[in-house]
Amino acid sequence: MPELIQGNAVIGQSGGPTAVINASLVGVIEGLRQGGAGSPGNPITKILGMRHGVSGLVRGEFHDLTNISPDRLDRLAATPSAGLGSTRDKPDAPYCERIFEACEKHNIRYFFYIGGNDSSDTCRIVNELSNERNYELRCFHVPKTVDNDLVGSDHTPGFPSAARFVAKACMADFMDNISLPGIKINVVMGRHAGFLTAASAMARRGARFGFEPAGDGPQLIYVPEVAFDLDRFVQDVAQVYDRQGRCHIAVSEGIQDKEGQSIGAMLIQGQVDDHGNVQLSGSGALGDQLAGVLKARLTPEGGTALRVRADTFGYVQRCFPDQSPVDLREARGSGRFAARLATSGDLDGSIAIVRTSPIGVDQPYAARYERIDLSVVAGKTRHMPAEFLDGHNNVSEMFLDYCRPLVGELPSYERL
Repeated sequence: MPELIQGNAVIGQSGGPTAVINASLVGVIEGLRQGGAGSPGNPITKILGMRHGVSGLVRGEFHDLTNISPDRLDRLAATPSAGLGSTRDKPDAPYCERIFEACEKHNIRYFFYIGGNDSSDTCRIVNELSNERNYELRCFHVPKTVDNDLVGSDHTPGFPSAARFVAKACMADFMDNISLPGIKINVVMGRHAGFLTAASAMARRGARFGFEPAGDGPQLIYVPEVAFDLDRFVQDVAQVYDRQGRCHIAVSEGIQDKEGQSIGAMLIQGQVDDHGNVQLSGSGALGDQLAGVLKARLTPEGGTALRVRADTFGYVQRCFPDQSPVDLREARGSGRFAARLATSGDLDGSIAIVRTSPIGVDQPYAARYERIDLSVVAGKTRHMPAEFLDGHNNVSEMFLDYCRPLVGELPSYERL
């Protein structure tokens, strides 16, 4: 085994919490312990957890995780949300300089950051700083995001569990819709990628049992990868409503027009987060506006207003305590793999989940972990491929085959 560096390891969690981000944290701890971290005479003296990500690191605020008991780790791995606390800080170069200085001050030689695009970019910058200063710091990005938009991976820890929530929520909502018919819009997370909204298709019985009963919803699905046209949207809804007397719709918060202008951003002026992004998930404006348009355009002149309702799933999608079994296993495995790389001599990288089985109905699912360069992931966004889409308002059978093993078994129901 290559010689380990003398020093401490630190782990942080960043961005939106998920149902399995703690499983990744536990995986890193377990992987480090398998390498002897914290044992007498081992070069890795302590395993520290940043409190609220890099914001806690620069303040010197840590949880000592070196001797946390295995039974607590098991419970933590199954607990949604970020156990260490998270942060929305997006470090620029001066901020990363402070991160690097904190690593020097606390003799940190192993740096693990669990998060999405911004977290991978933080790892990249801190790693480059350490290389410039000839300070050996092993920097590893452990992937996490419900949006499933990290480049280089088949899917990202956090997505399968959030997709499971969306599928089950839409199942329940559709049954509500057929009990009291009307038009129902559900706005789902996904600023630039439509994977999570597309998972609503798993609510259809045909997606689970291999047949397509007429009318199962959502009948219409809109994702950011396909230009959204308001007039065409109204026509789509009218066709379904005229045929069935009801319509069930899933819309991504990040839908945009043919010029790339966010529909939500046009409706939610002035409200931005620390990254300069319009706050789409914390507002019901998109759903309410679309509902208002449908009422105005589809209600017959002089007639009774149509029953149109909208819900924004919002943050409840991220941490719902019904994790996908695959997600729990792979999130923990990603953390372990990162720790093994660091203790085996690798200096940096991001962890990717690579599917090794073909996508197809009745195909057994299999995947492996790989190290990829931080530059491959940092600052980039993965979008749904064309083969996962079917026209402008639906997803393909290939997407359903892709999603099925990730989401796990879903309940069945009966209709009269």
